[in-house]
Amino acid sequence: MLSRRLVSFFKNSPSSKLYSNGNPVNDEKNKTFARKAVSFVLITVTGGVALSALDDLAIYHGCSRKAMEKASQNQAVIDAIGEPIKKGPWYNASLAVAHKRQSVSCTFPVSGPQGNGVLQLKAVRNGDDWYSYFLPRDWEILIMEALLYVPGNEEKHQTLRISLGNNAPPPACIACTECKPQPSENEDKK
Repeated sequence: MLSRRLVSFFKNSPSSKLYSNGNPVNDEKNKTFARKAVSFVLITVTGGVALSALDDLAIYHGCSRKAMEKASQNQAVIDAIGEPIKKGPWYNASLAVAHKRQSVSCTFPVSGPQGNGVLQLKAVRNGDDWYSYFLPRDWEILIMEALLYVPGNEEKHQTLRISLGNNAPPPACIACTECKPQPSENEDKK
């Protein structure tokens, strides 16, 4: 019994591994290199994901700030949910970015003393700034709607859809009277 334990002890000892593998120093170097490489890759991927999340949060704050300014100035929204209009928490919002982070679609909750709702918007920004991670962006809101729920008496619950797009009227159509018909290319070849 003692001899078996003694033999198993020597089989598992570090000095027996030294001679059985042939080159234990290279195996240890390979293991430490692999560990360092895996650690580096994990840290790099985690940093990239964190940077992307911070950029998305900055995009959300820029767009929602501009949308809140527009909603606070709209009389129909003020009449529906009252003043002050407050933005809901960021974690209840949805954000979709596209075209190299040049366009965004965002939805976030809002509330007022008389009701609550959701603002939906689509916005774009011009320029291709490599430093955009560090500076605030100026977004141009293309389309914006407010879906508002106004509680009332048992029978007077209201759900309203208010368009908050550009309030400028479309340009008037003017008939073109100065244009003269041009001969087509086919007639010239005849």
